[in-house]
Amino acid sequence: MEEYIPVTLWIAGRGYRIRIKSQDEAAVRLAAKIADERITELRTSFAGKDDQDFIAMCLLMYATDQVTESNELNPVQKELVKQMTEKIEKVL
Repeated sequence: MEEYIPVTLWIAGRGYRIRIKSQDEAAVRLAAKIADERITELRTSFAGKDDQDFIAMCLLMYATDQVTESNELNPVQKELVKQMTEKIEKVL
């Protein structure tokens, strides 16, 4: 049986408590860090009303990257992206 651990990820100044497989913790934390960095970059580059605007822009950038770069990912990376996307959708 796989062990799930609770973690809190901070994105755009907000904490999101999720349960993940212990072996995925480093990858999930890295993904959250990258997303938070992108949101910070967007805040400084574009005008927006609130963090939801920047989160939506970040999500669009992420989705666009997946569509345009999907042929460049190996099967392990594709599965990781799929799992992370499902987890993010559950949290949101």
